[in-house]
Amino acid sequence: MQTERYITESLELHLFFGRIMKEHSLFLKAGFTPAGASFAARADFFRNEFEKLLDRTVFLSSGLISEKVLCSGELVTEFTADAEGQTQRLTGIPINQGITCRTQKLSGCECRKADIRCQIKSLNQAALRLLCGLIALKEEILDKVLHCQMFTMNYPLLIEHILREAKLYQKYVQMLEADGCISAQSMKETECFWNQIMMEHALFIRGLLDPAEEELIGSANQFAGNYAALLKASRTAQDKTIPGDALTETRKFRDFKAAGTKGIACCQIRSLILPLLADHVLREANHYIRLLEDC
Repeated sequence: MQTERYITESLELHLFFGRIMKEHSLFLKAGFTPAGASFAARADFFRNEFEKLLDRTVFLSSGLISEKVLCSGELVTEFTADAEGQTQRLTGIPINQGITCRTQKLSGCECRKADIRCQIKSLNQAALRLLCGLIALKEEILDKVLHCQMFTMNYPLLIEHILREAKLYQKYVQMLEADGCISAQSMKETECFWNQIMMEHALFIRGLLDPAEEELIGSANQFAGNYAALLKASRTAQDKTIPGDALTETRKFRDFKAAGTKGIACCQIRSLILPLLADHVLREANHYIRLLEDC
């Protein structure tokens, strides 16, 4: 049973966060000017390597992933494939869209006799090596941006944001390798982390929308304020929190993000938001909703 948990939790973790990391790398690459060409190349290295890691994960995952995760919308959404195609066309950065197609075809947990623990261990070790390098790159970029030694189209807060997500991923893989499972976090800890992520998503959306999109800017600003309040409440809670408010708010925010992703894909919203970035933050909302529903 412990081996099965180790395998399933590892695969589900990489299916979600491996895709997130490869997209972080793409967003970093897309945000550099010619003066940052060497950093763009380094970001592209990690984009390519995390794409390979995700491809390996999908190959191993059929029959070993829970139906709840497969149906949650955190791995892919109805928009992901088109968002990848549009983003590749708009940026010129290659994206292996076959991985998304194969992810959509994954089946849920079945009885499988083959022991792939050794392959999972290799996958986890590869992820840790890549994360060590990507975290170091993000930290270097952030330091240079904060000291006015580099220009990028990515906000400093966004770089801090994606750095925190990489460190959480790293922490979970380390747990799997040390204990064979991801240790349960308190709901307070989970809410503090993801409420901050959601709040920052709202701030980024607000800042990347065209000034003419006054209604959407107002909505994004409202979500930012609501999550700031939730974050304050979760941080000051003495023991554990009741996730009802966060769940209600995140379902609303998920719907807002889904409408925005569709609007960007259809060229009906003026913004600086890449289609894949819109889908990316939608998947993270879906992930948080599942965590809240499971508590």
